[in-house]
Amino acid sequence: MPLTRRDFLAGAAAGVASMAVAQEEKTGSAPPPSDRLGVGVIGCGGQGSHHLGKLVRNPKVAVVGVSDVYAPRLERARQTAAQAPGFRDYRQLLALPSLDAVWIATPDHWHGRMAIDALEAGKDVYLEKPMALHWQEAREIHRVAKRLRRVVQVGSQDCSRPIYWKARELVRAGRLGKLVWSQTSICRNLKEGDWNWGIDLDASPKNLDWEAFLGPAPARPFDPERFFRWRKYWDYSGGIATDLYVHVLHALCIPIGPEFPVRVMAGGGVYVHTDRDTPDSFFTVIDYPSEHSVVVAGTQCNEQGLPIVVRGHEATMYLGGTGGELVVRPERIFGGEELKLDVGDVPDPIQSHHDNFLDCVRRRDPRTNCDVDLAYRVDVAVDLAVESWRKYKVCRFDPAREEELA
Repeated sequence: MPLTRRDFLAGAAAGVASMAVAQEEKTGSAPPPSDRLGVGVIGCGGQGSHHLGKLVRNPKVAVVGVSDVYAPRLERARQTAAQAPGFRDYRQLLALPSLDAVWIATPDHWHGRMAIDALEAGKDVYLEKPMALHWQEAREIHRVAKRLRRVVQVGSQDCSRPIYWKARELVRAGRLGKLVWSQTSICRNLKEGDWNWGIDLDASPKNLDWEAFLGPAPARPFDPERFFRWRKYWDYSGGIATDLYVHVLHALCIPIGPEFPVRVMAGGGVYVHTDRDTPDSFFTVIDYPSEHSVVVAGTQCNEQGLPIVVRGHEATMYLGGTGGELVVRPERIFGGEELKLDVGDVPDPIQSHHDNFLDCVRRRDPRTNCDVDLAYRVDVAVDLAVESWRKYKVCRFDPAREEELA
């Protein structure tokens, strides 16, 4: 696994566990009733606080703890969660006996280590996308989850929209014939530049555990810009690829079928917003062993994207995305009638994604809507796209051995 500074993670695991149990006893927190799952949240910033807000309103769960390295966020999270215990060290949260499942909503570079620690601690995991910053970490998460038979949901909520599952049904029924190539995109535009979130001027090493934020990333001096706007930097993020590509690729791979890639090529650049490491425009071609190619476009400088299209030899499928409209149009040489369906949509995809995960946890069914099999394969393609762009190279992968080729 490409994790460095592992000495940061070294320490007395028994001591961490005993502190967590002691704090749970001190606060009077008790295991939830048998019909409620004990859940916690690691990372209580924008995404994490949104998840937490939904969890505290869910009568089927009890929030038993929260964790964050920034003291003001941690305190706000505790107040939201009815004074549930808060921990700066996430391992203390994982040691709580009352914890059944954990939401991980931290920067990308921490996903691999935290998810594996949670699985090894016997917890089920709702893991914000991407599954991991590097594909080797995703492979390890996959292996640990399979070995321990834990339930994992990766947080691409579009996977809980019914349109993609109906599209999968039609593809499997042979309505498109042999798949040839598909396209998807995620494009948006902000004058000030994407990910330039507000910086708390009160943040300092006194209330922000900078070393804990860095974790496996390279050592750097304290820098609030990097903490609050971490998605702009390679140390903690894969940029457009790990924030945005995974959303559309997870969903697209439901109908076309998830595969490991055999070849990945990426282009683009920093065309408008020069305040970042990562490109603001990013374009990728992914070749799969089933002899099917996918084109993905992403930019933060123009919001006119590509429609979601799956092209087969006999027909082409158009997916209306969040609108729920699905059209299958036969190729002229084959003839036939056009099929148009209004599949409908869910009112709150994130809540539906939560519900799917919690239902799978109760049934001990690892086949969530965005499970480790799907997410691992997408992570390989996404990470190789980043490598292709950064190294100006074509990246190749061996699906049988699950190894990158030189």
